[in-house]
Amino acid sequence: MKLALTQAEKVLGNTNENPAVGCVITKNNNLISASSTNINGRPHAESIAINKLKTYVYKSRLYTTLEPCSHYGKTSPCVKKIINKKINEVYFSIKDPDVRSFNKSSSKLKKHNIYVKSGLLKKELNIFYRSYIKYKKKIYPFVTCKMAISKDFFTINKRNKWITNKYSRGRVHYYRSIHDCIISTSNTIIKDNPMLNCRIEGLSKNSPVKIILDRKLRIPINSNVFRSPLNKKTIVFYNKSNKKKLRILKKIKIKFYKVDLDINDNLDLKKILIKIKCLGFSRVFIESGMKLMTKLFKENLVDDFKLFISKNNIGKNGKANIKKYLKSFLKNKHSVKEKANLFGDLILSYRMK
Repeated sequence: MKLALTQAEKVLGNTNENPAVGCVITKNNNLISASSTNINGRPHAESIAINKLKTYVYKSRLYTTLEPCSHYGKTSPCVKKIINKKINEVYFSIKDPDVRSFNKSSSKLKKHNIYVKSGLLKKELNIFYRSYIKYKKKIYPFVTCKMAISKDFFTINKRNKWITNKYSRGRVHYYRSIHDCIISTSNTIIKDNPMLNCRIEGLSKNSPVKIILDRKLRIPINSNVFRSPLNKKTIVFYNKSNKKKLRILKKIKIKFYKVDLDINDNLDLKKILIKIKCLGFSRVFIESGMKLMTKLFKENLVDDFKLFISKNNIGKNGKANIKKYLKSFLKNKHSVKEKANLFGDLILSYRMK
């Protein structure tokens, strides 16, 4: 099951609305097949692993991180393929929260004299599938916020673009690769002109879809988020129309959606997150300034918080000190699920919900 989890981890954030699943098949304690859910969600991991087998495998065991699907959708159910392949034993960790499959596979498999056991690595897999479980049960997608600060709590260095070191920035690129979309604001795009993709060799294909909050459509058309050849598609949420800008965005195949304003005259974040989920995104990564970050925390919309802390003080070159806000962000959140030294920088990862 640990090996199956390793397979699932390879595609986390890259399977659209479907879960990232890992599957391995063994016979006589030998590994004979292994796979993960295909990029974009289909075929499923079990189906791929089974299709690698060239014949029926009597007395084989299948291990999968999630309860195998038992319903017909765009593909036939994995349970049917398991039965047809005459696999003898099936082990999975947790039940699929999708109501179409929840707690249905075991009885179907047992009718064909297939031994079934669930619950392996249940604690680890419940953590791994937090975003998928939320996607299936809640109205909002799973939201991860990232923030980089100096040792003395500044978020902006007036003399240097970077606050943290290259190892911290590399970790941020990795986090981008395991989320299916990334949200930033027009202020951040205008100020920094980022590409918002993953630039780790071998993972660039896993760059997230970029979602930009641009209330007045201020972002220049030549910005990197619109023009970079490495980019996947970009989506813009706006409120104040600009017909000329919208025509240009449509011409370069940028999708855009008009959204209502909240009581503070800002784009309504809750409506945006609901729309993002309706578009099929389940894992959202936030890279922005303090205004959006503060609003997300205030409205209790953050699930995970990644805090990068530089080993250096900025002092008089610092701007936008976060110390008092950070205390309110982390109020009653004393548990750190990850702590690592990145060659001097420190990363603290908080589980907010």
